[in-house]
Amino acid sequence: MRYLLLILLLGFGCPAYVQEALKYQKPPQEILELVDIKRAPSVRIDSDATTLLLLYRDAYQSIEDLSAAELRLAGLRINPDTHISSRIRYYNNLKIQDIQSGKIRSLTGLPANPKLAYISWSPDERQVAFTHTDDGGVNLWVANLDTLQAKALTLVKLNANLGQPYTWLKDSESLLIKTLPKNRKELIDTGQTVPSGPTVSTSDGAKAQNRTYQDLLNNPQDEFNFEQLARSDIKRINLAGQLKHWAGTAMYRDLEVSPDGEYVMVTRLQRPFSYLVPYNRFPSQTDIMKKSGKLVKTVNQVPLVEDLPKGFMAVRTGKRNLQWRSDQAATLIWVKALDGGDPENQVDFRDEVFQQPAPFKKSAESLIKTPLRFYQLTWGDEDHAVFFDYWWNSRQINTSLFNPSDLTQDPILINSRSYQDVYADPGRFMLIKNDFGQEVLRIHDNKVFLLGDGFSKDGQFPFYDTLDLNTFKSKRIYQSAFTDKLETLVDVISDDGNKLLVRMEASSEFPNYFIRDLSQDKLSQITHFENPFQSLSRIHKEVIKYKRQDGIDLSATLYLPADYDFNQKPKLPMILWAYPTEFKDQANASQNRQNPNEFTYASYGSMIYWVTRGYAVLDDAAFPIVGEGDEEPNDTFIQQLVANGDAAVKAVADMGYIDPERVAVAGHSYGAFMTANLLSHSDTFAAGIARSGAYNRTLTPFGFQAEERNYWEAPEIYYNMSPFMHADKMNEPLLLIHGAADNNSGTYPMQSERYFNALKGLGATARLVMLPKESHGYRAKESILHVLWEQDRWLEKYVKNKGSE
Repeated sequence: MRYLLLILLLGFGCPAYVQEALKYQKPPQEILELVDIKRAPSVRIDSDATTLLLLYRDAYQSIEDLSAAELRLAGLRINPDTHISSRIRYYNNLKIQDIQSGKIRSLTGLPANPKLAYISWSPDERQVAFTHTDDGGVNLWVANLDTLQAKALTLVKLNANLGQPYTWLKDSESLLIKTLPKNRKELIDTGQTVPSGPTVSTSDGAKAQNRTYQDLLNNPQDEFNFEQLARSDIKRINLAGQLKHWAGTAMYRDLEVSPDGEYVMVTRLQRPFSYLVPYNRFPSQTDIMKKSGKLVKTVNQVPLVEDLPKGFMAVRTGKRNLQWRSDQAATLIWVKALDGGDPENQVDFRDEVFQQPAPFKKSAESLIKTPLRFYQLTWGDEDHAVFFDYWWNSRQINTSLFNPSDLTQDPILINSRSYQDVYADPGRFMLIKNDFGQEVLRIHDNKVFLLGDGFSKDGQFPFYDTLDLNTFKSKRIYQSAFTDKLETLVDVISDDGNKLLVRMEASSEFPNYFIRDLSQDKLSQITHFENPFQSLSRIHKEVIKYKRQDGIDLSATLYLPADYDFNQKPKLPMILWAYPTEFKDQANASQNRQNPNEFTYASYGSMIYWVTRGYAVLDDAAFPIVGEGDEEPNDTFIQQLVANGDAAVKAVADMGYIDPERVAVAGHSYGAFMTANLLSHSDTFAAGIARSGAYNRTLTPFGFQAEERNYWEAPEIYYNMSPFMHADKMNEPLLLIHGAADNNSGTYPMQSERYFNALKGLGATARLVMLPKESHGYRAKESILHVLWEQDRWLEKYVKNKGSE
């Protein structure tokens, strides 16, 4: 009987293996000091680069925060008491900085204990709207940037369950808001209600191959609750707080105002719902309405989408990507698939883009056809616009210029490359707001501006180019030449292109913003954030380059303790942190994407803390998985994974810094999957730490990561890549950590529970830590401190002091 009970407990994933109930623990002092650092604010910049919005928030939440009421429905996590995402990160303060003077000013009138979200400029950028959430729900607030006065516009509660709960209207004097409907019914307590019948799912013979989504609807009670939580009324409110009815109750998803402000594109969800896919693939209807709220026309009906054709490039048929044309008053554009949405169909053009101007009575006009799958459109002036199309399988992306005023002219291809080829990246087009307040191409003297990251085999040197729209020749205007700093080019902020907004940082120099005036060769600092991580300022940091045994060039960032003796070269224990990436050619896989001058941040997800504990840390080690031509990367996943790990450890060992017998490997998500595989198929590592991973690929049978083949098409791939299938080969200690409320596709908490059961049953040294209330990333300070404590204990016992017992 006891044996039968044990089988039942293990079979249902119950924690029969728990041996100790731990309170939350704290890591050693040198780590704790780094965790408790007060962080600098994040920054948002207005379109004229005259004003900075400084956003402050705590680095962590509490476990009490994560323990608030939560419903998991249709891919969402909702607090049913406050009607906003239960996982949202709030800001607790806003400040305004004038760029010219550098003066920082506080807002008056902010709510007590602010919990601020959904922060946005008004169209004229003289107001900032945001929400504040209290125990009663979500309220709308507005701050005037002239008076620096913040105020609540209304006591009416907003519905943010489907995201952004308000939209500015063109006049900057009023907004449309989603409010809780008065006729909303009480939610069903699914834990207490008596079921009226079984839940039945059917298959009608059509393929519906989907990733393993989480938090889906499961029964009619879930459907009822989701509908009640998604329903809103739409009201119009002005800055005096006066409310006016605008549209009746529905499940509103998106509200998008036309550039001229005369129309609003309204998308609402409809039934039937699905138990297979999240809400963004539920049926929907898109209407065009006047700004007064009067219906003009229904422009799209999207059915339930459960059965897309196979492959990452599969799309639904019918209209998709509905949006307003940025350079015209009120012109709709949308995309339709010309290949039936099926990437396996061979056609000359994959997609076609259409337009239809207000009042939406004339037939739609074809704008362009794209050889590959449509990606995005960037509008310019009446004669210039740019579109991008791409293809996943070949990693190709095209950039083409066309004349929207003369559609008889063929588009001109101005760039085609692999989007994984960072050396050939031409940069991103700079934008400016037009008379409609919409972002369009910044064009001056018939030239457009591009800012690029500037990666090269010699290092990273960000650049600024112009592209002549007549000759299509580019000209280098400026290239950063710093070798001891990283100068990131953020934006062009003057009409003539002579002024740039840039961000400067170094390994121990916190990022700050500057204005670079090219006409005067002048660099003026506009923010003065201090380095909060002074204890890391003296550590040694360098990018190392090395080769894999098959000749592929690899790189990683190596950290050594501040007091490391380079003359004596003591042999340190090391932690390797990595995340595999798939490539379609060796040349791109070999490119160096590291920069030693990036500021050294400490965050819970990093291993950098352990430099203060006497370890070497090899961070962001390149782990390319390459499949050229008809070969898929995963065909040789294990061999390449082991080759990457061996090359990384050998490179640092050959430099004389480490003891190769005391090296740990660690990773999160797909990096955890990597870690378990390396310990199963290699003897290079002394121990491992795997956080929030997936270990049995038969539980993700319709693809994972970059793998498009399903289990039945490539069973050997799924088997060979699954650490669970090779648990009998595990002979190094493995620490498994997982959020008990993980919502990431594929990384169900069950993955770690079942894998641990297998390791325990086979006698491996393993430890499983399930973090209450935590999702795929960890939020609560209590959880994060405990994770750091667990990792430190594991590393001290099985790596630093290996063999000392």
